[in-house]
Amino acid sequence: MSTRIMPNAMKIGYDKISKGYDELHGEEQLSKLNIIKNQIRPKPDAKLLDVGCGTGLSSNLDAKLKIGIDNNLNMLKSNNQLIKVCGGAEYLPFEDDTFDIVISLTAVHNFQDYSKAILEMKRVCNGLVIISLLKRSKNFEAIEASIKHTIPVFNEADHPHDRIFFCKV
Repeated sequence: MSTRIMPNAMKIGYDKISKGYDELHGEEQLSKLNIIKNQIRPKPDAKLLDVGCGTGLSSNLDAKLKIGIDNNLNMLKSNNQLIKVCGGAEYLPFEDDTFDIVISLTAVHNFQDYSKAILEMKRVCNGLVIISLLKRSKNFEAIEASIKHTIPVFNEADHPHDRIFFCKV
């Protein structure tokens, strides 16, 4: 694997709401996770990476090893469920094909370079990449095209706020 330089953790406005994020958005995010849970059946020894993990709500998915990466330290501090890594989605500090499942819930539109982040998710995965994309994102069509161009999408699901893409690497 080539050397990857991690960018400085950037502030994207979540510092102020990190402590109350789950109260504000937890129910909505859990409803997206329920859609995902109804579509996939992870193996008991599955390794999961949550890109843009925030407070770690993806810990509700079944997996033996659960790691979350986020560039906001305050969001990570609120995360007591996942193994936490502070870093950006564009430079994932993991070897190729490390994870069985890579998930990113309502985060890709916040990434500095969503195309690079999608390539990184594909690189570190040897199974399923699941990305939910905020429908009202100003770059929705471009991000959707980047997902579909980069990783074969085998299923899509609609949530009132997001479209969820199920991709097979």
